[in-house]
Amino acid sequence: MQSIKVVPQQTAWVVERLGKFHAVLTPGLNFIIPFIDRVAYRHSLKEIPLDTPSQVCITRDNTQLTVDGVLFFQVTDPQRASYGTSNYVIAITQLAQTTLRSVVGKMELDKTFEERDLINKSVVSAIDEAALNWGVKVLRYEIKDLTPPAVILQAMQQQITAEREKRAVVAASEGRKLEQINLATGAREAAIAQSEGEKQAEINKAEGQAAATLAIATATAEALRRIAAATEEKGGMTAVNLQVAEKYVAAFGELAKSSNTLVVPGNMADMSTLITSAMKIVEGTKKPAP
Repeated sequence: MQSIKVVPQQTAWVVERLGKFHAVLTPGLNFIIPFIDRVAYRHSLKEIPLDTPSQVCITRDNTQLTVDGVLFFQVTDPQRASYGTSNYVIAITQLAQTTLRSVVGKMELDKTFEERDLINKSVVSAIDEAALNWGVKVLRYEIKDLTPPAVILQAMQQQITAEREKRAVVAASEGRKLEQINLATGAREAAIAQSEGEKQAEINKAEGQAAATLAIATATAEALRRIAAATEEKGGMTAVNLQVAEKYVAAFGELAKSSNTLVVPGNMADMSTLITSAMKIVEGTKKPAP
């Protein structure tokens, strides 16, 4: 029926009455007057992706750059979208291209690859301001591809290769430097440890020799004290005489074994005289000092 109109969800229909804007039909069941009212425009309120044609832009350093992007927008005011411009899609597309050329022209080639977010925001800001009169809201713009000429691509590849080789050489030199530092540090620490070990070994050896000398001296002093105490007991001097005689005889026996020539004292036969002389020396050591 001409008087009943069912508008789908997320859709807006613009109705004209006798050629003049009358109303915007919302989703659902709507009634119009046949032959007086007519549906002049139908708009989708969904988010619409718009593929903008690729174009050649000139950067600040006079380099050609082919840019391709996609624009996302949404109709927010069906009345303005119907009467604000003859074709808001073409208007948005043309404005996006001109804005993109302007933004890229203010940048150098290297910056265009680094500042994609800035380019996208600049395009959206410029289009959104103008699109208000068209009943359209620009949501975002995304660059799909940035393609410089083949010669520029080759030069960029060579630059990247040179930078990577430079970083590799620097990394290798840093590695060698650290290696030399580690080796020198290790050698120094090893030398210090060795010297400390040798120092401690000498200290231990000296302490051992001192302890041994002290032990020998203590043992000798103790032996002498016991000998002195033994000579004061009954039969002590007789034992001393016997010990001196044995040592005397043993000494001459060893002398005879080690040499073909033996020199003996003239009074060798007078053993008792020698023992008596030795005992006098022993008794002299026992007397207290004045």
